[in-house]
Amino acid sequence: MIAVYVFVLSCVVGYHVIWGVTAALHTPLMAVTNAISAIVVVGAILVAGSQGGSTLTGPVGAAAVFLASINIFGGFVVTTRMLAMFKKKKKPSSVAATSK
Repeated sequence: MIAVYVFVLSCVVGYHVIWGVTAALHTPLMAVTNAISAIVVVGAILVAGSQGGSTLTGPVGAAAVFLASINIFGGFVVTTRMLAMFKKKKKPSSVAATSK
């Protein structure tokens, strides 16, 4: 039962922390959450491959691996798109402008 309390408390704290972050800190925060998700994947692989526990241990571990992998991939996509917004756009070459 303690695990349920910890889970609910972490959800509430995580919600308030994420919504309190300014836009300038969003990209570094995404990088940190990708690292945390990578740790979750390692733990989920260990749980999915463990021999002890109930019959639900394997499927729950496999679901955790799948969901954390989606989170990592989505985080990298969002981070890449946000970093692309800050890159300077290339100016059109002068050759194309003078050929008209």
